[in-house]
Order: sequence, then C-alpha cells, then structure tokens
Amino acid sequence: MSAAQVSVDRGRCIGAGMCALTAPEVFEQDVDDGRVLLLQAEPTAAHRAAARMAAGVCPSGAITLSGPQSGGS
Repeated sequence: MSAAQVSVDRGRCIGAGMCALTAPEVFEQDVDDGRVLLLQAEPTAAHRAAARMAAGVCPSGAITLSGPQSGGS
C-alpha cells in the first residue's frame, strides 16, 4: 500500500489554524503570517486520520490528501 500524501496551498490558506489544532503532528502555523506549514508530507499511519480530518475542516480548502483512505491504527 502506498503512503498517504498531503499537500498544502499556502496561497489559499487564510490562517484559521484548524489544521494545526486538529493534526499538530502534521501541520503547524507560520509564526510570521499564520499560514499553514506542512510538517509531514507522508503522515504515519497513526496520523493519517487526523490529517484527513484537518483537510475536511480547513475553511479555505488549502489542504489536499491523496493515497490510502484508511486512518490506520
């Protein structure tokens, strides 16, 4: 099975911070402009569900996930 891939569009990000709150192991907020910073482009199985949830709650749709749909355990 291939790894889940996460990508972010910093130009689309509005700095709401939902990603960093939902999946702090995968996302962080830039201290200068508040926009998303990607910490793990291929989140571990333990962090995939949180990364997928963060993409779902992002108000600007700046986060994209591709690859396995399962959250892993």
